[in-house]
Amino acid sequence: MVSPALLTESLTKRYGRMTALDSLDLSVPAGEVFGFLGPNGAGKSTTIRLLLGLARPTAGRACVFGADAADVAVTHRRLAYVPADIALWPRLTGAETLELLARTGPGTDLAYRDELVERFGLDPSKPGRTYSTGNRQKVALIAAFATRAPLLVLDEPSSGLDPLMEREFRHAVGEARDNGQTVFLSSHQLSEVEAVCDKVAILRAGRLVDVAAVGELRRLHRTEVTAGFATTPPDLTRVPGVEEVEATGATSVRFTLIGPPGPALHALAAADVRSLTVREPSLEEIFLGYYGGEER
Repeated sequence: MVSPALLTESLTKRYGRMTALDSLDLSVPAGEVFGFLGPNGAGKSTTIRLLLGLARPTAGRACVFGADAADVAVTHRRLAYVPADIALWPRLTGAETLELLARTGPGTDLAYRDELVERFGLDPSKPGRTYSTGNRQKVALIAAFATRAPLLVLDEPSSGLDPLMEREFRHAVGEARDNGQTVFLSSHQLSEVEAVCDKVAILRAGRLVDVAAVGELRRLHRTEVTAGFATTPPDLTRVPGVEEVEATGATSVRFTLIGPPGPALHALAAADVRSLTVREPSLEEIFLGYYGGEER
């Protein structure tokens, strides 16, 4: 039987009276891109620290390819890690940093690394102290994606990237999956997880809420629409995909749109719409709305 890339059993971490992670049971199959999704403060980074052996659990255990996560001499030979906040050696150039990481890691495809340098638009001749947040992120991502490690652990990996580089990041995740590598991607960006992941675990307040295929994430998509009309607003309560209809004035309503917008647009087109505002709620708002009253 093949061991999962990552496995946690009743994994718990407390800091004094605060429980950062509460009895997490999670299994990440080898070869998948697995999303770890949740609002800020949900416990994602705490989980990663436990998986990397950078912190010890209060209870339970974590394993990397069957080895105890605390045995970093073994587990770190099989993984590459990109933290949320990148710090580089200030006097080393980007090229020197990449070379150092290649020598100390589990092996690097040098030709692929050079290709990634070009694709991510990194100038490797500059010293680390001159790099912006985005360029520091590029160095770490290039080093990780070029590695031969069977597991890539990425914590908020695209937070400093512009849209063009984020597209390259997503492309590189797909290539890692094609190479048979496992990618464990922690993020609070629903769109990012949906674009690259096969499956996702949803964490809230330190507790596992759900594990689902990415296609099922569509149930979380909620768009807030405010519409103003010349006269009395139409009745939208029975329109498919429209929920939480609320009058915001004599001639305006606010509602939540879930799923395809066609029926709602058809209903609005039949009325005399004078203004229309569409807002995508933050993931924090989505989680509070969707899971706010639920207990595991």
